[in-house]
Amino acid sequence: MPGRYVGYKLVAGTSNPRLCQAIAEYLRQPLCRWTTKKFTDGEIFVQSEENLRGADVFVIQPTGPPVNDNLMELLIIIDALKRASAERITAVVPYYGYARQEKKDAAREPITARLVADMIEVAGAHRLVTIDLHAGAIQGFFSIPSDHLTALSMVADYFRSCDLTESIVVAPDTGRAKAAEKLANLLDLPMAVLHKHRPRHQVAEVTHIAGELKGLRPIIFEDIVSTGGTLVAGIDALLANGAQPDIRIAVTHPLLTGNALERLTRPEVSELVVTDTVPLREGANIEKIKVLSVAPLLAEAIRRIHHGESVSALFEPKPSMY
Repeated sequence: MPGRYVGYKLVAGTSNPRLCQAIAEYLRQPLCRWTTKKFTDGEIFVQSEENLRGADVFVIQPTGPPVNDNLMELLIIIDALKRASAERITAVVPYYGYARQEKKDAAREPITARLVADMIEVAGAHRLVTIDLHAGAIQGFFSIPSDHLTALSMVADYFRSCDLTESIVVAPDTGRAKAAEKLANLLDLPMAVLHKHRPRHQVAEVTHIAGELKGLRPIIFEDIVSTGGTLVAGIDALLANGAQPDIRIAVTHPLLTGNALERLTRPEVSELVVTDTVPLREGANIEKIKVLSVAPLLAEAIRRIHHGESVSALFEPKPSMY
């Protein structure tokens, strides 16, 4: 309830310091004084340097690569806050690691996304804030409240400022068809869907395409890109079906592991639009990359949650800022 808490605090994990600082600057709220150390055996130690008793605390820690280290740090921070008598702990996890292991595709496989949800709750979190889960059903893994934000409106705002002549929105697979349809509607563009067969993890083969692509400029809308292999297969299929070699890719969570950037900065890819839910790796060639910050979106969610206001308005399209 509004007024229930003494005040709110922002705790920054170490996985994305720039995003944490941007959120703090937007809210004009300093980050909590905090110590994080890693011992020689890899164990993580954290400690607050200020009183948190009775506070409404928001822990900002996406669990991108290295996923296990960042996830463990998040859990340890939450436990430390619980033992420091924080009144409410909200885990702000812009990128939710293990989200692609949300169901069993074969016998004897784990559902690790559910395990991660259980660990976050057991650690002591009272609420979760995240962006563009790989599967929206993951919200159902939590018994605590969860706010599932989306970068869709932000991406739409950006592309409205671009030349959309002869453009088409493309879903990279059937799982992304609904999100691609929403983007296509916001941009008043046609859409197409790539149908894929996945013979093994991180390998995809395009079997057929629903939609006409000849002579059109594709905008691929994806939630997560790791190695880039499945996107490359999609790009090859688009070009083979007559699409113009002027392909734009929008990605919420640009993990971009291995040689993904090199694979995606080929001549036919004119632009790679990403958000800063996870940091781009050091030395990344950003000539073709446009970074949209989710800091205002997350900051507004934090402010509204603290004051007991509606978060749903954040899903509505905003006037273009680009």
